[in-house]
Amino acid sequence: MNKWFELLLGLILVIAPIWTAMTYATWKAATIAFVQGGVVIGVIMIGLLFLLLGISDLKD
Repeated sequence: MNKWFELLLGLILVIAPIWTAMTYATWKAATIAFVQGGVVIGVIMIGLLFLLLGISDLKD
């Protein structure tokens, strides 16, 4: 598959559900809470990645 097509498809699959849920007033609070939780988990995962890379570099 074309890498640009995959990138575009990935962006659509990430943005479309969030945008759709944000347009409905009843789902807006739940969507914002979900995205905020996802951001926190993402930052933690990136931190763990850097820790593992640092430990790996210390072993060499």
